[in-house]
Amino acid sequence: MKVRQDNEKYNIGKNIRALRMKNNLTQKHTAEKLQLLGIQISRGMLSHIESGRSNVDVKVLLGLADLFHVDVGEFFKGMSIYSKRH
Repeated sequence: MKVRQDNEKYNIGKNIRALRMKNNLTQKHTAEKLQLLGIQISRGMLSHIESGRSNVDVKVLLGLADLFHVDVGEFFKGMSIYSKRH
């Protein structure tokens, strides 16, 4: 299952990038660590997810949460479920 990103309201990638940077990891090292957890992802795909150009697989989110030692909810931090019209 994938989580669809909407660059205006639901840019999960921005939060992934912030957590990756906070953990002093490059995209390459993050992808390699995820691969060690059995999650097949390339540095390029991680880049696309962080920029909001690709949707993120739930299994990748779970792996990142494990890698960064955070709750999955951290990826949704600062997001609103309501549109700007409400």
